[in-house]
Amino acid sequence: MLSVNQLTFSYSCDDQQMCFDLQVRRGEILSNIGPSGSGKSTLLNLIAGFNLAQSGEVLLDDQLISQLSPSQRPLSMVFQSHNLFPHLDVFTNIALGIKPSLKLTNDEAGDIDQAINTLGLQGLQKRKPQQLSGGQQQRVTIARALVRKQPLLLLDEPFAALGPALRAELIEVLRELVTRNNMIALMVSHQPVDAMLASKQTAFINNGQVIALSATEQLLKNSHNDDIRNYLGSK
Repeated sequence: MLSVNQLTFSYSCDDQQMCFDLQVRRGEILSNIGPSGSGKSTLLNLIAGFNLAQSGEVLLDDQLISQLSPSQRPLSMVFQSHNLFPHLDVFTNIALGIKPSLKLTNDEAGDIDQAINTLGLQGLQKRKPQQLSGGQQQRVTIARALVRKQPLLLLDEPFAALGPALRAELIEVLRELVTRNNMIALMVSHQPVDAMLASKQTAFINNGQVIALSATEQLLKNSHNDDIRNYLGSK
């Protein structure tokens, strides 16, 4: 279980203070939707430790992680921009998730091969990122996160640059991986359809707060909250 309790933050003394509360169980992807500038990415950065909360706590399986440095927190993060090294091939880009030194054990090399097979990247190990499609590049990014074997996965609009069919395909792959590895995932998206495909539960974030957290279909189709209805364009 991931628990975010009264996690507060503001970018400056003039900004409105954000305050986040939520819980996510293992084996689930929680989608976070809401208007631009509402605090979705800030929430991920607070959990990862890239932004320092002013108060509150983050617990993973009842262990306090919000006092740890970013490198010590048991999580991986996937961004929209891929963050692949253009001069390195697929295998090496993935290997960097395990050891920056690239001095791998046989077991670690086997883990990379397994991730490559799981993400449908067979035969592409020696290709450079510029030789891959956008979907293949994002698969490499997800594979690099998986080989780190961390229980918490944070995804900041990871499929925004992809078309609907490929996005749906990768979301299905992600769901299977999170379930199989009993991970916890938080995914930021501007596309409500992504939440429908990925998540049993979805959080709506607005003005730096989790306004609602409920079953995805209920939140997207039957919400009586005016902020959510306005965001979705519902009458």
